[in-house]
Amino acid sequence: MKKLVLLFAAVAMAVSVSAQTVTESKTFDNFYIGVNGGVMTKTTNHSWLNNLNSNAGLRIGRWFTPVFGLAAESNVYFNDHNAYPSKTTVRYMNTSLIGTVNLSNWFAGYKGEPRCFEVSAVYGLGWGHVFSNAADYNDNMNMFTSKAGLDFAFNLGKAKAWQLYVEPSMNWALNGNGYEGVKYDINRAMFQVNVGLVYKFKNSNGTHNFTLASGRDQAEVDALNAQINSLREQNATLTSKDEQNQKNLSAKDAEINNLKKALDECNKRPAKTATATNLQPTVIFRQGKSVVDPAQVASIELIANYMKNHKDANVEIKGYASPEGSKELNQRLSEKRAEAVKDILVKKYKISANRLKTTGMGATDKLFEQVEFNRVATFNDSTKD
Repeated sequence: MKKLVLLFAAVAMAVSVSAQTVTESKTFDNFYIGVNGGVMTKTTNHSWLNNLNSNAGLRIGRWFTPVFGLAAESNVYFNDHNAYPSKTTVRYMNTSLIGTVNLSNWFAGYKGEPRCFEVSAVYGLGWGHVFSNAADYNDNMNMFTSKAGLDFAFNLGKAKAWQLYVEPSMNWALNGNGYEGVKYDINRAMFQVNVGLVYKFKNSNGTHNFTLASGRDQAEVDALNAQINSLREQNATLTSKDEQNQKNLSAKDAEINNLKKALDECNKRPAKTATATNLQPTVIFRQGKSVVDPAQVASIELIANYMKNHKDANVEIKGYASPEGSKELNQRLSEKRAEAVKDILVKKYKISANRLKTTGMGATDKLFEQVEFNRVATFNDSTKD
């Protein structure tokens, strides 16, 4: 028993070591199925060559690492070269759960693909059943079994998906005929030699076997760490900017709130009575001229009557020019137009010059859409402002 414990401890160590060198396997990776057949004979009280029993079996298993695996195996035995003939086609059946240890990979390491030739150890426990229709031996027996052997395997094909192996093994009926004490006894053993053919299913890595994990590149690790540190610095900078932007946004929000309060207060005040400070009559001039056409005098007369009816009114006369010409020329022309209108109000309509003010506004195209309408003089009652 101590030997078995040591064996399993060694296997566990092998699993740990090998698992660090290969890529991670998916749940259904590294499965295989195989068929086998061969001959078996009792180890004692029999002539080995004259009492061979043929057998055939099926094995389904999985390698968990390049070193360690498990498999379920079942074999049936046909011939009847025994002391007690069974008179049945199948004399005996044995079903086992076996552990497999690839000794080549364990001691020499796994190189990324299977070797052409490998040696594996197998050991397992199982259940055996003896069939019988003989009149003098008609009890069907069940027994506790064990198997230990070596697989001498050849990996075939470019992808090494197939494996041909020769397996010599010892097989024990541990409790004899099913009612005796359990022990490994040469008198309860059978020697067996089988030849098997295995197919390994394709894995998620695209091959039929284990692949090596890529080794850590320290230069790549250092480069990735440098990128991480750089991103952290950028993140810190952005965080600082975000905090400053948040402060600026808060200040703008406060300013907006103050303006809204001022607007609300302004809206609460009584509205001023709308008065036409810009008196409606206008005097239109010809292009480049500051002389008032006789047809425009009627507008000036309306302003004169307005001022006579409003003794406290003071009127500002604003002269304009259209955009043609230089800025200096249009400024002088707008001033002359305002003065020309003032002269008529003073001289013809006897309006006091103290009540009149002239201003040259220069060139504009903003008063009216029609360009020529901007060659005007306008009137504004400054007492209404």
